[in-house]
Amino acid sequence: MLAINDTAPDFEAQTTEGKISFHQWIGNSWAVLFSHPKDFTPVCTTELGYMARIKPEFDKRGVKIIGLSVDPLERHTSWMKDIEETQGYRPNYPMIADVDYAVSKRYNMLPALVSGDPTDRTPADNQTVRNIFVIGPDKKIKLVMVYPMTTGRNFDEVLRVIDSLQLTAKHKVATPVNWKNGEDVIIAGSVSDDEAKKQYPQGWRAPKPYIRIVPQPHG
Repeated sequence: MLAINDTAPDFEAQTTEGKISFHQWIGNSWAVLFSHPKDFTPVCTTELGYMARIKPEFDKRGVKIIGLSVDPLERHTSWMKDIEETQGYRPNYPMIADVDYAVSKRYNMLPALVSGDPTDRTPADNQTVRNIFVIGPDKKIKLVMVYPMTTGRNFDEVLRVIDSLQLTAKHKVATPVNWKNGEDVIIAGSVSDDEAKKQYPQGWRAPKPYIRIVPQPHG
């Protein structure tokens, strides 16, 4: 499995918005890569529609979205019509056609020995292609989430995690359980009390010496 802080594998692929080179496509942005076992699957249909609906929230955070499904490009195009008809939103982000399984293999979602015509495979054959990868501008993996086929993904949670990742990348803080943007945060353990006094002259709450709680920093 790819781990947090690993470099996200680079690749070239055909998408519904043309051919891309992944690292070049990310540029200086954050990115979310989320994968699907096959087109015309019911749970994935709801996910793709919801992701299109909330894409403006990702845009506000400087995050690019890209999907992947183990099916040919022409099937992606037909599926998009179904998604718009049933979910009210058409995917407004590129979808990778991973017909040779190259991306799925590089991201360890399918075994290296998988081969053959992707249209001959069932969703169950590709059931491990249900990952979310959040990737930073440094091309490092910041989050990996894996869902079963029967459970729809929570993209609101992905936004919450991105808020935390972007905040903690700028400030020496951590976010507590169920934290939401705007709520109190925890001073990172790497920050000494002397350093913290300079950063937070207003002080902090400390139910224990190692839990130093302050308002969320801004800027």
